[in-house]
Amino acid sequence: MDDVDLQEAIKSAWPQLVDFLSLTPEWVMEKAKRLLPQMDLNRVEGVANPKEKVSLVLDMFLSTVDAPILKEFMQSVCMECNLPMDLEIVFMCASGGGLVTQGQEVFTEAAAQLPSTSRPERRRPWISPPTNNNCKQSKQQRLDAAERYRQLIITSMLQRYEINKQAEATQAEVQPTAFSQAFVNLVIRQSKACRIKGKVDKAKEELIALHDGEEHSDATMRLSDLFESVHTDATKVVLLLGKPGMGKTRLMHKICQQWAEGNLQQFQLIFFFEFRQLNLISRRLTLRELCFDFFHRPEDCPDAVFEHLLENAQHMLLIFDGLDEFVGNIQPLVSSNVFPNCLSPLSISELFASLCHGKLLCGCTVLVTTRPKMLPAPLLKTITLLAEIWGFDREKVEEYAGYFFHQHSLKQRAIAHLKSNSELLSLCYIPALCNIVCICLEYLLLQDAGSVQLPQTMTQFYIKMLLIFIGKQQSSSGVSEEVYLHRQQATIVGLCELAFKGLEERKMLFYADEVPQHVKDFACLYGLLLAFEVKTSSGHSQAGYTFVHFSLQEFLAALFMLTSKTVDHNCLKQNFFLRSKWMLKKEAKMAFTENCHVFLSGLSSQGYRQYLSSLAGQNETWIQQRQAMVTEMLGRLASASLTGPRIIELSHCVHEAQNLELARHVGKQLNFTFQFRNFRLMPLDVMTLTFVISSSHDLVCLDFVGCPIELDYLDVLASCENIKSLSFRSRKCGNEFAAVLSKNLPKIKCLTAFQLAGGNLTIPGLKDLIQAFPNCHQLEDISLQDNKMKGREMNKIMEIFSTVKKLKKLDLSHNEISATTVLDFARAAAVYPNITKLLIRKNILIINFTGQFEQDPSFQPSGIKKEEAVPQTRILSLRLQDCHLNFHQAEKLADILRRCPHLSEMDFSGNQLRDEGCRELVKVLPEMCISGQLNLSNNRLSLKSTFCLLNSMSLCPNIVKLEASLNSQTAILTLVGNEVGDGLHPRSRAFNDEQFSSDQKQTPKTSRKICLIGNKFHGEDLRNMCLELRRCSWVSELDLSDNSLGDQGVLKVAELLPDLKMLCSLKLNHNHITLNGVFGLGKFFSALEQMTSMHLGLGSTQSVHLIFGERISRSLASEDQGKLLDHLHPSKHGRYFCLEDCMMGAGDVDQLFKILTLSSGLAEINLSRSLLDDQGVERLLKFLPHLDSLKLLGIRSSTFSAHCVCLLANSFNLCKRICDVEVRSSKNASLHFVESHESQEISCRLTDCGIGQGDIQDLCIALEKCDRLAELDLSGNHLGNEGLKCLLEHLPRIRASCLMKIDHNGISQEGILHLVNALARCHNVAEVHASLSPQEILLIILGREDQSQKILRLAECGFRAEHLLQLSAGLGTCLALSTFISTNNGMALRDAEDLCRALRRPTGMLRISIEEPWVKDQSISALQKLAAEVQGNLTKITIRRDGALFGVEQEFPCQAESVVSRLHHCELEEFHFLPKLIEKCSQLQALSWSQVQLMDAEAATLADTLQYSPALKRLELLSCRILPTGTKTLAKGLRQCHLIENIDFSKSELGTDGVDTLVSALEGKLHLKSINLSSLDLDNAGVLLLTSRLPTMPLLGRLLLNNNSLGSEACCHLTKALKDAIHMEEIDLSHNKIDDAGVKEIAAAVPGLQNMKQINLSGNNISSAGGQCFVEALADCKHLEELRLSANSIGNETLEKLAQVLPCMHQLKVLHLSSCGIDSEGVAHLATALCRCPQMEEISLSENSVGSEGIEALAEWLPQSPQLRTIELKCCRIDDRASRPLALGVSRCHFLEEIVLSWNSLGDQSALELAKVLPGMKRLSVMDLDNNRITECGARSLAEVLPQCRGIRCVRLWRNRIPKDIEENLRKQEPRMHFSFF
Repeated sequence: MDDVDLQEAIKSAWPQLVDFLSLTPEWVMEKAKRLLPQMDLNRVEGVANPKEKVSLVLDMFLSTVDAPILKEFMQSVCMECNLPMDLEIVFMCASGGGLVTQGQEVFTEAAAQLPSTSRPERRRPWISPPTNNNCKQSKQQRLDAAERYRQLIITSMLQRYEINKQAEATQAEVQPTAFSQAFVNLVIRQSKACRIKGKVDKAKEELIALHDGEEHSDATMRLSDLFESVHTDATKVVLLLGKPGMGKTRLMHKICQQWAEGNLQQFQLIFFFEFRQLNLISRRLTLRELCFDFFHRPEDCPDAVFEHLLENAQHMLLIFDGLDEFVGNIQPLVSSNVFPNCLSPLSISELFASLCHGKLLCGCTVLVTTRPKMLPAPLLKTITLLAEIWGFDREKVEEYAGYFFHQHSLKQRAIAHLKSNSELLSLCYIPALCNIVCICLEYLLLQDAGSVQLPQTMTQFYIKMLLIFIGKQQSSSGVSEEVYLHRQQATIVGLCELAFKGLEERKMLFYADEVPQHVKDFACLYGLLLAFEVKTSSGHSQAGYTFVHFSLQEFLAALFMLTSKTVDHNCLKQNFFLRSKWMLKKEAKMAFTENCHVFLSGLSSQGYRQYLSSLAGQNETWIQQRQAMVTEMLGRLASASLTGPRIIELSHCVHEAQNLELARHVGKQLNFTFQFRNFRLMPLDVMTLTFVISSSHDLVCLDFVGCPIELDYLDVLASCENIKSLSFRSRKCGNEFAAVLSKNLPKIKCLTAFQLAGGNLTIPGLKDLIQAFPNCHQLEDISLQDNKMKGREMNKIMEIFSTVKKLKKLDLSHNEISATTVLDFARAAAVYPNITKLLIRKNILIINFTGQFEQDPSFQPSGIKKEEAVPQTRILSLRLQDCHLNFHQAEKLADILRRCPHLSEMDFSGNQLRDEGCRELVKVLPEMCISGQLNLSNNRLSLKSTFCLLNSMSLCPNIVKLEASLNSQTAILTLVGNEVGDGLHPRSRAFNDEQFSSDQKQTPKTSRKICLIGNKFHGEDLRNMCLELRRCSWVSELDLSDNSLGDQGVLKVAELLPDLKMLCSLKLNHNHITLNGVFGLGKFFSALEQMTSMHLGLGSTQSVHLIFGERISRSLASEDQGKLLDHLHPSKHGRYFCLEDCMMGAGDVDQLFKILTLSSGLAEINLSRSLLDDQGVERLLKFLPHLDSLKLLGIRSSTFSAHCVCLLANSFNLCKRICDVEVRSSKNASLHFVESHESQEISCRLTDCGIGQGDIQDLCIALEKCDRLAELDLSGNHLGNEGLKCLLEHLPRIRASCLMKIDHNGISQEGILHLVNALARCHNVAEVHASLSPQEILLIILGREDQSQKILRLAECGFRAEHLLQLSAGLGTCLALSTFISTNNGMALRDAEDLCRALRRPTGMLRISIEEPWVKDQSISALQKLAAEVQGNLTKITIRRDGALFGVEQEFPCQAESVVSRLHHCELEEFHFLPKLIEKCSQLQALSWSQVQLMDAEAATLADTLQYSPALKRLELLSCRILPTGTKTLAKGLRQCHLIENIDFSKSELGTDGVDTLVSALEGKLHLKSINLSSLDLDNAGVLLLTSRLPTMPLLGRLLLNNNSLGSEACCHLTKALKDAIHMEEIDLSHNKIDDAGVKEIAAAVPGLQNMKQINLSGNNISSAGGQCFVEALADCKHLEELRLSANSIGNETLEKLAQVLPCMHQLKVLHLSSCGIDSEGVAHLATALCRCPQMEEISLSENSVGSEGIEALAEWLPQSPQLRTIELKCCRIDDRASRPLALGVSRCHFLEEIVLSWNSLGDQSALELAKVLPGMKRLSVMDLDNNRITECGARSLAEVLPQCRGIRCVRLWRNRIPKDIEENLRKQEPRMHFSFF
């Protein structure tokens, strides 16, 4: 080639060369500097763009005249750079590097077809530039070696797939065998890979939807399309999906065949790998080893071939078949920027990933096949083209059958048989099954020329196929198939075991040594196993075997699982792959098998029992058990939550089982609703689904969304007559689909709902549907959404209005809807008598029908004749929203409305009607009959339309509400029908008929409302508005908010009030009023007595709300009246004035209250968030005496000074009606008033108000003036010791009896001593309670007169020695002290002795109690010595070591009186009474010890005490431990106590003999009245002994035997003794084991116990039968006061009996029925009886299913229980539905003190209802709402009313839905709200 040719060659390849060399511009610059030293390269070096820099350098080389320099440069490019092969050949030849031989032309031509691609890796190592001859020789060797390798692969493929010419010529004469290589083109559809990449993280099951459904194109792809449609220079990854049996592997073989025949010329080489073989490779490989060792090794020059492969990667195709069979995990590459070396060894997973990501062999094409569910996430991101094999369609099935039967005369008969059997044909859509069906069909046709009975399921076909394979080989021997199978049983079992082990080990390929020889011979003989060459990990070849098809391996594995003893039940469950597959997490690897569960299900059929029994060598019962297990697992898998693919999988299994009962069960568990989303339904799927649906007569719903279905199989669906709802939503539903569907719809007899959406319907498709719909006689709901229908098609639909008789709904949404279409449908709605509602909103169009068509009027969409008669019996709703209707079309719309029947609603919002259109529509209102809304919102209306609407309201009496707002573009009229409007009545007496026109002299019965918000009325508009409102004098509610009226405008509106005679509510919010406006409105409030409430708020969100109470007409409907009354303030017996968020000075207060004093009946004033200074508060208080009717003054959320707080406290001296003053946190103040000036106790609570020492003087002066003070609370202030001292100095001058609370005021020990001195000094101080613990409590109780019984309680005061001396000295002077209690005050034993000697009094009792830690450590003798130090006669000694408590009671003056000795936890070692103590305790009457361990000596001492205490009346040994010998000694002493009245041995450890001994000692106790033997584990013998002694105790009235495990036998003994116990008043048998038999024994004795007052049988085993028997016996218990039956399962029946006897029990006050298995029915029985029990005081129904219905029944009883004090409804399943009756019921129980509603489901509604009634419940003390569903809203409503509830101590709200910070705020606001458990 000459120099000119060289330059021409360079210019022709210029773009490719520049692109390539731009990757290495530095190398180009170095070559230029060396070869072109004379050139100036400085300007080139400054160029930043690599391409531009390289282009300039190449220009320099081309412009040089030195040709050798140019050639040297080009040779350097070829040898040193990774130049693409096509460019390298050209430049080597051009530069003299060699010529291209004829043998290499094929490569050069192929290289020219595709553009080159640059890669970062180098193809050759860097070597020095070779000579020209070496270069030519190297290139020639590579090309020759590559060509020889290519021919080697072609020859190998032709031999492997038997596609040579000789095979082609003879194949027509060879009959195809099972799973033969015969190929018929498959149906392949392309999908959208980008949609796959966007959903990588979806669940594996959901990925099915991405590979099927509507992500595929409609066109079928050819094989060549898989590669021709890919146009990219990078690595191309083609992913081919296909379900098992679709022919993926056979298709790959076909591709190899076509390439070997000379097709697919874009690929120089094809490498074919099967993952089933790659699984056998465990070591790491290089790319070269993978290609040469495990595909084909070159015969020579492997290095040259591999180098050629790398250089021409874009012409290489690598096929990886069966990714789903790969046992490894495809992991994402660690770094996308790292390119692995092609010589580096990698794992199979890494090699595959690197190829797909273009890190190895970049530019090649990778073709991968897999099942749809086996998609590794890293692979999805690399997909270039995605396609799926759909198998065969009907034509392909015929083609395959024609090929299969081509040499038989039965060809036409076989094809006809397939076409006539849809179920058989559905199997053939799967190529593998098609082959099996043809095999079986051929066999049967040849065996029997008559009728052919083919199998119907996959399992049946595989069994038949197995028999056919064997039968063909044995037909000549004359041995039957069954006999031969029996002979080969062991061999078949071995083959099945091999298949099962393969599934367990995820293997499809087996080495020769893994297959037993006899199995190998048998299986290969009958074509069940195939032998082929396998490459081992070392690269050597070895014989391998695989099943002829993987599905055959699955079938044989299923046979093994059902017939082998080695597979137990647990193993069978684990290997039921459908269950395990569904249970796997999304990221887990899917099951290796696809159809094994299907075959297991099929083999569970009863028809195979004998066959399986023979194969297993077991009886049929053994097989039946295993089959039942499979059936049971299938039944459990059925769930309503199953997705579409899982429903199909389950349907396949059920169909295979052919079990109708199982199919019905599955349908029931799915709620007979089948939903399928975005995946293709194969014909076989449709067949199995119809089997499940048709198995039951229950109606089912089918919903297909984006699920392509073969049109031929729509008739299969139609065979299910029990389909109630059928829905198809797909973009591919067009006219063809509609035509086929229309033919089948009438066959579905029960079809009531049909949907065809998302398609493309035109007139032809609609005609077919319109003809079909009338023949669907049950059709009620039709949806044709989103079908791209236009006006012509939409009007065509109207034909069904009169033909589908039962039509109730038609949905045409998301089609093309124009304004003309809107009017056409509106005309149709006016004409057709069966239309009840028309909704058109933007692209929504829905029509509702009556479902009963009466007549068929002639209708033309373009217009309606005026003379057409329209039925008037229906009510029509018309909604035409956002339909682009303008004012030009308003006249047409109005004309339509005139012809409409009775309308319930007209909504024309969102159009463009403007004022003109509004006027046209309003004109027709008097001519129309409408009872609903006319909505004209968002129609660009102005104030003209507002006045037009307002005027229409004054003219049309049927308009009851107007809502108009320019800001929000709202315009709504609400009308009532003539049946309401005709009921006119005369106005109330306040009306003057002369003020109104003839049209206005009558008003409607219902309330009428006007709402004009956000219209900005000013000037003339304001005057016009007022003029129009004056005409609407009958309006009951008026809202003029947000109109910027200002003070002047608001007062102008207020001037209308005298004329608005019916007004009940007026709102003027957000109108910018000031304080002057408030004064003006206040004058109207004073002048108009009918105004019951005025609420004014001047904050950022202004509010003005006026309520008129007495203006409510009596003629109003009760419902409307109730709604209006709901607006009223809770103070229903007076008027209410509220002014919030206002800053007022003293002058403003004067002006406001001068006005308010003129307001008669004013009951409540609320000045929340109003800023008042001290002077303002002082002025306000001066007006209080003049407000005669005031009940409550509230000033909340303000700030008060300490002086202001004192002024408020002095208010009860200014106004004698004040009964309660409360100021909290210097922010919230409330003053409560009583109606009269009569004497009333006063409460004053000034908490956390910052009152200090300087303020207490003024407060005390105010207190001295009041003689009615009952409570003073100064908690949380800053008094300190000096402030407290000042307060105490004033105590003698306070003339009231009151409680003073001074908690948390910084008091120390000195302050406590001040309190002690005040107790001793002040005659009116009755009690002092002081504690310096963190909770700090200081209480002083004052009395009016001298107190002779004073009490002092001190706790945790931390006294030091000097403090204790002062304490003793101070108390020594207090001769009126009756009780001194000291707890942990730092008092030692010596201090206690000094105190006991110091305390004395002239006469009466003195009690001393000391609790200190040293009490635990002191001996009994020391404590006795302490007791002896007292000055009076001891009457009681208490020593309790567990509580570290010492206490004595003494009497003055000294005399011998009764003694009660309490020794708790006393170990009575050497215990004896000292002579001094004995002398003082000579008349012991009561002895009570607890938790004492009595040894023999102590018991003897106690016995002696009893013996010398003949007057002892009470003996208590509680929780004591007495030894047997001690028990006998004690019993001896007890026998001497002849006057004993009360015996209590409860919870003591006495032993069985000890109990018997003590019980025996009770015999003959004539004065004994009470015996408590609870918790002693009494047995029947003990009860028998006790009952035998009871007759000797004639006065016994109380017997407690609870917690003793007593049963029926004990009850029998007890009953006999009770018959004579005429004085018995109380019996407690709770928490025993009394059953129905025992309670019946007790019931027999009850009628004789005439004096019985209390019975407790809680916590036993009493059922309904026993309960009924017992309550029937209670009819004679006239004096019974308490009945407790809780924790027994007595149920509703017992309550029904109890309801009959309750009215006879006139003294019953307490009834406990907790946890008795009662529901609302039982409560209803109880409530009926309780209505006649007004004496009831306490009732408990906790832990029963009372529910809302039960509460309603109780609510009817509660008002008739005036004495009820406690009601417990804990855990009763009460929710907000019961809120109103519950609140109303409890509010009428005026003595109710405690309500327990915890552990229910009460929410905010219940809290709000309870908040309304709490102020009226004066006696209520505790309300328990723990563990409900109350939120912040409900809690705040309760907190707001608590200031009005003086008697409530606690509202419990623990464990509700209230945030912690809100709880804390509410607790500070209202301390009585408790949010903790304790």
